[in-house]
Amino acid sequence: MTAHPQSQEIITRHLCMAADVEKYSRLDTPDQEAFQADLVRVLEEAAVLSGLDRTAWERQPQGDQEFAVLPVGTPEPVVLGGFVRNLAIRLGERNANRAEEQRMRLRLAIDYGVARTAALGYSGPAPVSVARYLNAPQLKRVLEALDSTDLALIVSARVFQDVVRLRGEGQGLDPRRYVRVHVRQKEFSDYGWIHVPEHGPEELQPLVADPEPDDAPAPVTSTVVKDNKDGVFHFGSGDAARTMHKKYYR
Repeated sequence: MTAHPQSQEIITRHLCMAADVEKYSRLDTPDQEAFQADLVRVLEEAAVLSGLDRTAWERQPQGDQEFAVLPVGTPEPVVLGGFVRNLAIRLGERNANRAEEQRMRLRLAIDYGVARTAALGYSGPAPVSVARYLNAPQLKRVLEALDSTDLALIVSARVFQDVVRLRGEGQGLDPRRYVRVHVRQKEFSDYGWIHVPEHGPEELQPLVADPEPDDAPAPVTSTVVKDNKDGVFHFGSGDAARTMHKKYYR
């Protein structure tokens, strides 16, 4: 009987989250420092209000954003429900009565999967997918277009299926308030679901629709030029236009 090494690595899966500040590069150095401090503060306050222990999160600050790996056993419905709602509230309070250029608005992405510590941060499929979801063009368009909101959330298809569709065990999650998008970023291609607190799917759908490609073929038009003086009919259709001549006798 072959003995297995006792040092076999155990693969664990974690909830992973990334928050990114919109239009951070427009800020000067003092404002960047203030925004970074405010980002940490609102995330911590939202966690405390939701009963989550952020001191147990493995966090990787990145200037205008923060990536976090949450510990095994973190209640996912609380993160998607109470934490997201409290984060939206804290952002609204932070931005109240501020000039437009001083508002802090966030994109938030959440997925679940393998995430391991590595020399420069984290490795594994979950950190990669969270980064791709965070930069989804549909999510950026939603936040840019809905000026009345300060937070736009995207979750992976697996998080939506496993947590949101179960309505979050009393956390008030409503799958009808999410809209599905197909995210294509670099080599990544998968579906995600976008949600904006206080905004319904009827507002989101026009914003997440993929634009028509620039090289889309022009619509084919058909024309008929009726009887000319010689009794000839001309039929044409786009680039394949052709002329058919028929002699009609009166």
